[in-house]
Amino acid sequence: MALTLYVDTARWRAHHKHVQEQFPGLVPVCKGNGYGFGHERLSEEATRLGADLLAVGTTYEAARIKDFFGGDLLVLTPYRRGEEPVPLPDRVIRSVSSVDGVYGLVGARVVIEVMSSMKRHGVSEQDLPQLHQAIENVRLEGFAIHLPLDRTDGSDAVEEVIGWMDRLRAARLPLHTMFVSHLKAEELIRLQQQFPQTRFRARIGTRLWLGDHEATEYRGAVLDVTRVAKGDRFGYRQQKAASDGYLVVVAGGTSHGVGLEAPKALHGVMPRAKGVARAGLATVNRNLSPFVWGGKQRWFAEPPHMQVSILFVPSDAPEPHVGDELVAHLRHTTTQFDRIVDR
Repeated sequence: MALTLYVDTARWRAHHKHVQEQFPGLVPVCKGNGYGFGHERLSEEATRLGADLLAVGTTYEAARIKDFFGGDLLVLTPYRRGEEPVPLPDRVIRSVSSVDGVYGLVGARVVIEVMSSMKRHGVSEQDLPQLHQAIENVRLEGFAIHLPLDRTDGSDAVEEVIGWMDRLRAARLPLHTMFVSHLKAEELIRLQQQFPQTRFRARIGTRLWLGDHEATEYRGAVLDVTRVAKGDRFGYRQQKAASDGYLVVVAGGTSHGVGLEAPKALHGVMPRAKGVARAGLATVNRNLSPFVWGGKQRWFAEPPHMQVSILFVPSDAPEPHVGDELVAHLRHTTTQFDRIVDR
Protein backbone atom coordinates (compact mmCIF):
# COMPACT_ATOMS: atom_id res chain seq x y z
CA MET A 1 0.00 0.00 0.00
CA ALA A 2 1.30 3.37 -1.02
CA LEU A 3 1.16 7.12 -1.25
CA THR A 4 -0.24 7.45 -4.75
CA LEU A 5 -0.42 10.36 -7.17
CA TYR A 6 -3.55 9.97 -9.29
CA VAL A 7 -3.58 11.85 -12.59
CA ASP A 8 -6.61 12.59 -14.76
CA THR A 9 -4.34 12.21 -17.76
CA ALA A 10 -6.68 13.53 -20.46
CA ARG A 11 -7.50 16.64 -18.44
CA TRP A 12 -3.86 17.18 -17.44
CA ARG A 13 -2.65 16.99 -21.04
CA ALA A 14 -5.49 19.20 -22.27
CA HIS A 15 -4.22 21.85 -19.88
CA HIS A 16 -0.68 21.47 -21.28
CA LYS A 17 -2.04 22.07 -24.78
CA HIS A 18 -3.95 25.13 -23.62
CA VAL A 19 -0.84 26.67 -22.09
CA GLN A 20 1.19 25.83 -25.20
CA GLU A 21 -1.37 27.61 -27.39
CA GLN A 22 -1.19 30.69 -25.16
CA PHE A 23 2.62 30.77 -25.26
CA PRO A 24 4.02 29.97 -28.73
CA GLY A 25 7.62 28.78 -28.47
CA LEU A 26 7.00 27.57 -24.92
CA VAL A 27 10.03 26.16 -23.08
CA PRO A 28 8.81 23.62 -20.50
CA VAL A 29 10.72 23.60 -17.20
CA CYS A 30 11.64 20.33 -15.46
CA LYS A 31 13.63 20.91 -12.29
CA GLY A 32 13.82 19.83 -8.66
CA ASN A 33 11.64 16.76 -8.16
CA GLY A 34 9.98 17.28 -11.55
CA TYR A 35 7.13 19.26 -9.97
CA GLY A 36 6.07 16.09 -8.18
CA PHE A 37 5.92 13.95 -11.35
CA GLY A 38 9.60 13.09 -11.74
CA HIS A 39 12.10 13.95 -14.46
CA GLU A 40 11.37 10.97 -16.66
CA ARG A 41 7.62 11.59 -16.79
CA LEU A 42 7.93 15.31 -17.53
CA SER A 43 10.55 14.62 -20.20
CA GLU A 44 8.04 12.31 -21.88
CA GLU A 45 5.30 14.93 -21.64
CA ALA A 46 7.60 17.63 -23.07
CA THR A 47 8.38 15.32 -25.99
CA ARG A 48 4.66 14.72 -26.46
CA LEU A 49 4.18 18.49 -26.70
CA GLY A 50 6.81 18.65 -29.43
CA ALA A 51 9.14 20.83 -27.37
CA ASP A 52 12.56 21.35 -28.94
CA LEU A 53 14.04 22.73 -25.69
CA LEU A 54 13.58 21.70 -22.06
CA ALA A 55 14.81 23.87 -19.17
CA VAL A 56 16.36 22.16 -16.13
CA GLY A 57 17.65 23.51 -12.85
CA THR A 58 21.25 22.29 -12.64
CA THR A 59 23.98 20.53 -14.60
CA TYR A 60 23.37 17.44 -12.45
CA GLU A 61 19.73 17.41 -13.57
CA ALA A 62 20.83 17.88 -17.18
CA ALA A 63 23.13 14.86 -16.86
CA ARG A 64 20.14 12.73 -15.81
CA ILE A 65 17.45 14.17 -18.06
CA LYS A 66 19.58 13.93 -21.21
CA ASP A 67 18.77 10.21 -21.25
CA PHE A 68 15.02 10.91 -21.23
CA PHE A 69 14.75 13.96 -23.53
CA GLY A 70 16.24 14.08 -27.00
CA GLY A 71 16.08 17.83 -27.65
CA ASP A 72 18.21 20.69 -26.34
CA LEU A 73 18.50 21.30 -22.60
CA LEU A 74 18.81 24.73 -20.99
CA VAL A 75 20.47 24.81 -17.54
CA LEU A 76 18.88 27.64 -15.54
CA THR A 77 21.48 27.88 -12.76
CA PRO A 78 24.18 30.27 -14.01
CA TYR A 79 27.68 28.99 -14.74
CA ARG A 80 30.39 29.90 -12.24
CA ARG A 81 34.14 29.44 -12.71
CA GLY A 82 35.44 26.66 -10.51
CA GLU A 83 32.20 24.69 -10.46
CA GLU A 84 32.45 20.90 -10.57
CA PRO A 85 32.67 19.82 -14.22
CA VAL A 86 29.79 17.57 -15.31
CA PRO A 87 30.13 15.77 -18.67
CA LEU A 88 27.31 17.04 -20.89
CA PRO A 89 26.51 16.77 -24.61
CA ASP A 90 26.68 19.73 -26.97
CA ARG A 91 22.90 20.04 -26.94
CA VAL A 92 23.11 21.47 -23.41
CA ILE A 93 22.93 25.28 -23.22
CA ARG A 94 24.38 27.08 -20.19
CA SER A 95 22.96 30.18 -18.56
CA VAL A 96 25.47 32.86 -17.58
CA SER A 97 24.93 35.93 -15.44
CA SER A 98 28.29 37.69 -15.64
CA VAL A 99 30.84 38.77 -18.21
CA ASP A 100 33.38 36.53 -16.48
CA GLY A 101 31.00 33.62 -16.90
CA VAL A 102 30.82 34.22 -20.65
CA TYR A 103 34.62 34.24 -20.90
CA GLY A 104 34.70 30.97 -18.97
CA LEU A 105 32.54 29.14 -21.52
CA VAL A 106 34.57 29.46 -24.72
CA GLY A 107 32.91 27.53 -27.53
CA ALA A 108 29.79 26.75 -25.50
CA ARG A 109 26.18 27.52 -26.25
CA VAL A 110 25.03 30.19 -23.79
CA VAL A 111 22.04 32.26 -22.74
CA ILE A 112 22.93 35.49 -20.95
CA GLU A 113 20.68 36.43 -18.02
CA VAL A 114 20.13 40.14 -17.33
CA MET A 115 19.51 41.56 -13.86
CA SER A 116 15.80 42.04 -13.26
CA SER A 117 13.94 43.60 -10.34
CA MET A 118 14.28 40.16 -8.69
CA LYS A 119 17.88 41.23 -7.98
CA ARG A 120 18.92 37.59 -7.88
CA HIS A 121 21.56 37.39 -10.60
CA GLY A 122 22.26 38.77 -14.06
CA VAL A 123 24.48 41.14 -16.00
CA SER A 124 23.98 44.84 -15.31
CA GLU A 125 23.58 47.69 -17.75
CA GLN A 126 27.18 48.67 -16.97
CA ASP A 127 28.34 45.22 -18.12
CA LEU A 128 26.86 45.52 -21.63
CA PRO A 129 29.82 47.26 -23.35
CA GLN A 130 32.10 44.40 -22.22
CA LEU A 131 29.82 41.75 -23.69
CA HIS A 132 30.71 42.57 -27.31
CA GLN A 133 34.13 40.99 -27.08
CA ALA A 134 33.04 38.27 -24.66
CA ILE A 135 30.34 36.82 -26.95
CA GLU A 136 32.75 36.46 -29.88
CA ASN A 137 34.00 33.15 -28.48
CA VAL A 138 30.65 31.58 -27.52
CA ARG A 139 27.53 30.54 -29.39
CA LEU A 140 24.94 33.00 -28.14
CA GLU A 141 21.47 31.45 -28.01
CA GLY A 142 19.83 34.61 -26.67
CA PHE A 143 19.25 36.72 -23.59
CA ALA A 144 16.94 35.95 -20.66
CA ILE A 145 15.11 37.82 -17.92
CA HIS A 146 13.58 36.24 -14.82
CA LEU A 147 10.79 38.41 -13.42
CA PRO A 148 9.17 38.50 -9.96
CA LEU A 149 5.79 36.88 -9.36
CA ASP A 150 4.26 39.80 -7.45
CA ARG A 151 4.57 43.51 -8.18
CA THR A 152 3.49 45.23 -5.00
CA ASP A 153 4.83 48.58 -6.26
CA GLY A 154 2.40 48.58 -9.20
CA SER A 155 5.16 48.37 -11.80
CA ASP A 156 4.58 46.82 -15.24
CA ALA A 157 6.36 43.57 -16.17
CA VAL A 158 6.23 44.41 -19.88
CA GLU A 159 7.82 47.81 -19.30
CA GLU A 160 10.65 46.14 -17.40
CA VAL A 161 11.35 43.83 -20.35
CA ILE A 162 11.06 46.73 -22.81
CA GLY A 163 13.61 48.64 -20.75
CA TRP A 164 16.09 45.80 -21.12
CA MET A 165 15.32 45.38 -24.81
CA ASP A 166 16.11 49.05 -25.33
CA ARG A 167 19.38 48.78 -23.39
CA LEU A 168 20.48 45.70 -25.32
CA ARG A 169 19.58 47.31 -28.62
CA ALA A 170 21.42 50.52 -27.68
CA ALA A 171 24.48 48.38 -26.88
CA ARG A 172 24.12 46.78 -30.35
CA LEU A 173 23.88 43.29 -28.96
CA PRO A 174 22.03 40.58 -30.91
CA LEU A 175 18.34 40.37 -30.01
CA HIS A 176 17.14 37.38 -32.00
CA THR A 177 15.81 35.53 -28.92
CA MET A 178 14.68 36.62 -25.46
CA PHE A 179 13.74 34.02 -22.84
CA VAL A 180 11.22 35.30 -20.29
CA SER A 181 9.65 33.98 -17.10
CA HIS A 182 6.46 34.88 -15.20
CA LEU A 183 4.68 36.82 -17.93
CA LYS A 184 0.99 36.55 -18.78
CA ALA A 185 -0.05 35.52 -22.28
CA GLU A 186 -1.33 39.00 -23.11
CA GLU A 187 1.95 40.52 -21.89
CA LEU A 188 3.91 38.23 -24.18
CA ILE A 189 1.72 39.32 -27.11
CA ARG A 190 2.44 42.98 -26.33
CA LEU A 191 6.17 42.33 -26.41
CA GLN A 192 6.04 40.30 -29.61
CA GLN A 193 4.08 43.08 -31.34
CA GLN A 194 6.54 45.74 -30.21
CA PHE A 195 9.64 43.70 -31.15
CA PRO A 196 8.65 41.58 -34.17
CA GLN A 197 12.27 40.74 -35.02
CA THR A 198 12.83 39.08 -31.63
CA ARG A 199 11.48 35.65 -30.71
CA PHE A 200 10.16 35.66 -27.15
CA ARG A 201 10.17 32.25 -25.48
CA ALA A 202 8.40 31.75 -22.15
CA ARG A 203 10.01 29.33 -19.69
CA ILE A 204 7.11 27.81 -17.75
CA GLY A 205 7.01 25.12 -15.07
CA THR A 206 4.37 25.59 -12.37
CA ARG A 207 1.67 26.99 -14.64
CA LEU A 208 2.24 24.23 -17.19
CA TRP A 209 2.43 21.15 -14.98
CA LEU A 210 0.41 22.27 -11.94
CA GLY A 211 -1.97 24.87 -13.34
CA ASP A 212 -5.04 22.63 -13.26
CA HIS A 213 -5.43 21.63 -9.61
CA GLU A 214 -8.33 19.29 -10.35
CA ALA A 215 -6.25 17.11 -12.68
CA THR A 216 -4.16 15.53 -9.91
CA GLU A 217 -4.70 14.14 -6.44
CA TYR A 218 -2.54 12.50 -3.79
CA ARG A 219 -4.01 9.69 -1.70
CA GLY A 220 -2.44 7.71 1.15
CA ALA A 221 -3.55 4.14 1.83
CA VAL A 222 -4.63 3.11 5.33
CA LEU A 223 -2.28 0.42 6.63
CA ASP A 224 -3.65 -0.13 10.14
CA VAL A 225 -6.45 1.12 12.41
CA THR A 226 -6.38 0.77 16.21
CA ARG A 227 -9.22 1.82 18.49
CA VAL A 228 -8.09 3.79 21.57
CA ALA A 229 -9.87 5.13 24.64
CA LYS A 230 -9.25 8.46 26.33
CA GLY A 231 -6.04 8.25 28.34
CA ASP A 232 -4.52 5.30 26.44
CA ARG A 233 -0.82 5.73 25.75
CA PHE A 234 0.56 5.26 22.24
CA GLY A 235 3.42 5.97 19.85
CA TYR A 236 7.14 6.56 20.19
CA ARG A 237 6.68 9.14 22.95
CA GLN A 238 3.80 7.31 24.71
CA GLN A 239 1.47 10.27 24.66
CA LYS A 240 -2.07 9.94 26.03
CA ALA A 241 -5.11 9.90 23.73
CA ALA A 242 -7.13 13.07 24.36
CA SER A 243 -10.43 11.27 23.69
CA ASP A 244 -11.90 8.07 22.34
CA GLY A 245 -11.14 7.41 18.71
CA TYR A 246 -8.89 5.65 16.23
CA LEU A 247 -5.17 5.70 15.54
CA VAL A 248 -4.88 5.48 11.78
CA VAL A 249 -1.59 4.47 10.16
CA VAL A 250 -1.50 5.89 6.63
CA ALA A 251 1.11 5.63 3.87
CA GLY A 252 3.10 8.84 3.54
CA GLY A 253 5.84 10.05 5.87
CA THR A 254 8.83 12.36 5.96
CA SER A 255 10.58 10.48 3.12
CA HIS A 256 7.61 11.42 0.94
CA GLY A 257 7.68 15.04 2.09
CA VAL A 258 4.74 14.70 4.48
CA GLY A 259 5.13 17.13 7.35
CA LEU A 260 7.65 19.21 5.43
CA GLU A 261 6.50 22.67 4.42
CA ALA A 262 8.21 25.43 2.47
CA PRO A 263 7.92 28.93 4.00
CA LYS A 264 5.07 30.98 2.57
CA ALA A 265 4.73 34.72 2.01
CA LEU A 266 1.64 35.78 3.97
CA HIS A 267 -0.44 38.74 2.77
CA GLY A 268 -3.27 40.21 4.82
CA VAL A 269 -4.49 39.95 8.41
CA MET A 270 -6.39 36.65 8.17
CA PRO A 271 -3.55 34.50 6.73
CA ARG A 272 -1.19 35.93 9.36
CA ALA A 273 -3.68 35.21 12.14
CA LYS A 274 -4.04 31.62 10.94
CA GLY A 275 -0.25 31.27 10.87
CA VAL A 276 0.00 32.47 14.47
CA ALA A 277 -2.75 30.05 15.50
CA ARG A 278 -0.99 27.10 13.84
CA ALA A 279 2.27 28.01 15.54
CA GLY A 280 0.53 28.17 18.92
CA LEU A 281 -1.06 24.75 18.47
CA ALA A 282 2.29 23.26 17.44
CA THR A 283 3.78 24.26 20.79
CA VAL A 284 1.32 21.85 22.47
CA ASN A 285 1.97 19.09 19.91
CA ARG A 286 -1.18 19.79 17.90
CA ASN A 287 -0.27 19.64 14.21
CA LEU A 288 -2.80 19.37 11.42
CA SER A 289 -1.95 16.67 8.89
CA PRO A 290 -2.50 16.98 5.12
CA PHE A 291 -4.78 13.92 5.18
CA VAL A 292 -8.56 14.22 4.89
CA TRP A 293 -11.11 11.77 6.31
CA GLY A 294 -14.83 12.25 6.75
CA GLY A 295 -14.64 15.64 5.06
CA LYS A 296 -12.07 17.09 7.49
CA GLN A 297 -8.31 17.40 7.67
CA ARG A 298 -7.19 15.17 10.53
CA TRP A 299 -4.59 15.85 13.21
CA PHE A 300 -1.30 14.02 13.44
CA ALA A 301 -1.36 11.77 16.51
CA GLU A 302 2.41 12.30 16.66
CA PRO A 303 5.04 13.67 14.24
CA PRO A 304 5.11 11.71 10.97
CA HIS A 305 7.45 8.73 10.74
CA MET A 306 9.76 8.08 7.80
CA GLN A 307 7.27 6.26 5.56
CA VAL A 308 3.97 6.47 7.39
CA SER A 309 1.97 8.95 9.43
CA ILE A 310 -0.23 8.18 12.43
CA LEU A 311 -3.41 10.22 12.59
CA PHE A 312 -6.02 10.58 15.30
CA VAL A 313 -9.60 10.23 14.11
CA PRO A 314 -12.22 10.91 16.83
CA SER A 315 -14.92 8.37 17.54
CA ASP A 316 -17.69 10.59 16.13
CA ALA A 317 -16.11 10.31 12.65
CA PRO A 318 -16.62 7.33 10.29
CA GLU A 319 -14.32 4.45 11.19
CA PRO A 320 -11.47 4.07 8.65
CA HIS A 321 -10.57 0.58 7.45
CA VAL A 322 -7.38 -0.96 6.11
CA GLY A 323 -7.26 -0.36 2.35
CA ASP A 324 -9.18 2.91 2.44
CA GLU A 325 -7.40 5.88 0.84
CA LEU A 326 -7.22 9.34 2.36
CA VAL A 327 -6.90 12.39 0.13
CA ALA A 328 -3.73 14.28 1.02
CA HIS A 329 -3.24 18.00 0.38
CA LEU A 330 0.47 17.98 -0.43
CA ARG A 331 2.73 20.40 -2.22
CA HIS A 332 3.91 18.82 -5.48
CA THR A 333 7.37 20.38 -5.37
CA THR A 334 8.19 18.83 -1.98
CA THR A 335 6.46 15.45 -2.38
CA GLN A 336 7.80 12.08 -3.52
CA PHE A 337 5.13 9.52 -4.36
CA ASP A 338 5.44 5.73 -4.23
CA ARG A 339 3.52 5.27 -7.45
CA ILE A 340 1.67 7.27 -10.08
CA VAL A 341 -1.64 6.09 -11.52
CA ASP A 342 -3.07 7.48 -14.76
CA ARG A 343 -6.83 7.36 -15.03
